[in-house]
Amino acid sequence: MNFRHAPQVWSAFPELVCGVLHATGVTPAVDVGPLLARHADAAGARLAAGPEGGFPEIQAWRRAFARMGLPPTRYRCAAESLLRRFRRDGALPGLHPLVDLGNALSLGYAVPVAVLDVERIAGDLAVRPATGEETYLALGGGDDERPEPGEVIFADSAGRAHSRRWTHRQSGWSAVRDDTAEVLVVVEALHDGAAEAVPRMLAELSSALADVWRTSARTAVLTADAPVFPVAWAAAG
Repeated sequence: MNFRHAPQVWSAFPELVCGVLHATGVTPAVDVGPLLARHADAAGARLAAGPEGGFPEIQAWRRAFARMGLPPTRYRCAAESLLRRFRRDGALPGLHPLVDLGNALSLGYAVPVAVLDVERIAGDLAVRPATGEETYLALGGGDDERPEPGEVIFADSAGRAHSRRWTHRQSGWSAVRDDTAEVLVVVEALHDGAAEAVPRMLAELSSALADVWRTSARTAVLTADAPVFPVAWAAAG
């Protein structure tokens, strides 16, 4: 399995910084509470100074959504949605320790983080414009949706969309479950400073996997010149 962004995405968004992480040996029976608290505190301190809409990380994604023809206050990137919920409720619900950690990093850095179950992805996974033939299952279940032609999605080789509107909404199909063992984590940022923030986020995730799950991770920062992350090679090796 390879993960990549299509050339059209790199061409339209040359400021993109994408970090990817692949790991096996993930289990739900671990405690990540102390790691979550640090990022929640950081997010709370930033929000105390002003709402998330003023964060440069969120403004960059709002500009990107506008360029894609999406009203940016109707369709928000996942990080903005998490920050809005955290500002309203003071906490995020617990789902799975690795997902909770990804959400905490997303809060602390104001950057979208997707955590996907590799075994639920068919073939290669690409961030690309939809053809209109793909199917998408919402996190809450229900009937399959069809992304609009040209909409940026995470699409696998079987035509299943694992996200809609790029970083707006992840699919329920590849959501991490208690029996998930192998994951792909994708971190995407567009703001000034993303080139420093994204590697730090990958390093924090790798450290947590080593310390909490006792497993190693393979990471990379992708570019337009080196856009492919070979997940299958890591699993085989």
